[in-house]
Amino acid sequence: MRKYIISIALCCCSLTSCIKDEAPNKECDIESVWIEGEEYQQYFYRTNEMRKESIGSIDTDIIFSVRSLISLSKDIPLNFKITEGATIEPANGSKQDFTKGPVTYTVTAEDGQWKRTYNVIFREAALPASKYSFENVETRRERTMFYQYNEIHYFYENASDGKEDYCWATGNPGTALLMNDAKPESFPTYSVAKGKEGKGVCLNTQSAGAMGEAFNKPIAAGSLFLGKFVTEYVMADPLKATQFGVPNGREPVRITGWYKYKPGEKFTDMHMKEIPNRVDEASIYAVFYRNTDDAGNTYVLDGHSVEDLDKILDNPLVYKVARVKSLPATDTWTQWEMFFEGKDAPDDIVNAMGCNLALVFSSSKSGAQFEGAIGSTLYIDEVEVSYEK
Repeated sequence: MRKYIISIALCCCSLTSCIKDEAPNKECDIESVWIEGEEYQQYFYRTNEMRKESIGSIDTDIIFSVRSLISLSKDIPLNFKITEGATIEPANGSKQDFTKGPVTYTVTAEDGQWKRTYNVIFREAALPASKYSFENVETRRERTMFYQYNEIHYFYENASDGKEDYCWATGNPGTALLMNDAKPESFPTYSVAKGKEGKGVCLNTQSAGAMGEAFNKPIAAGSLFLGKFVTEYVMADPLKATQFGVPNGREPVRITGWYKYKPGEKFTDMHMKEIPNRVDEASIYAVFYRNTDDAGNTYVLDGHSVEDLDKILDNPLVYKVARVKSLPATDTWTQWEMFFEGKDAPDDIVNAMGCNLALVFSSSKSGAQFEGAIGSTLYIDEVEVSYEK
């Protein structure tokens, strides 16, 4: 974990009566990685893809999307920013051959005891999947801020190169900051054995406990989305932690899927005050948007960007949005569909993988504002995206 997150735990020990020398750093994270040199620009659709920032403390794969692996240089140097005092092997700036598959980097903390391994992968940019059945699930055992462990489900798709593509993210890593020795079913989002067909996904709104209430973040809604969750933003700016969208080289028209839903009994606000007569709602929506701004900088939708979906088309980088208008409570698998509305994206931008598709599910529609009903439960499965030819 980053120092910022660990400091929350350390503040609980601030009443100690003696001062000791600072212990060697236990952190062993890659914070950013980049490629320098104009000679390497030819391998990427956009130069901003040559740099990866805000690498989460739970990430294990770092993926660069390139035009082709066949023409890719076999000597590419990667530059890393790692946590203070740590070391990395292979050496920072050394040239590696990524055409044969992932290259594993090991970061060793300053104390010499803690280590983390990362797989750096160069992958050809490919058309996205058109159907998601959520059959592929990995259970990861992850260290907490108190150096204990939780088990969390991660959902992935099979990429065109046969590797796992962890394009799906959840808010579970944020919830895990407040939990220890928890199993996957204890988190707001987890895999279930019985979906519409095969496995499915359960999203449920939970209490965030006493610490959550202390920070006016009393609930944790179940969430699943195409994109990335950056744990380091959880306490300071939780809406920034959810970064929506993955590169997409086709323009979507319609999305369908299956669901079951039951709202919780008592709807509360961010202060855990009950709001009478308000019933919780689930949420399913998608946004198709440009992933670079006019200056060529990387652009990503986060929780702030989607707070008001009614006005999201006012964003000049957003092309289309789709929403399921209503998800009535049902205990049987029921089909839903939504159509994209807005303006067409330029063909040259789409073909150059210059757009992202964000697809978002939540068990509480206002969960990002920490409003909802504990116990609200949404099941999803068999999601399909239809594209224009």
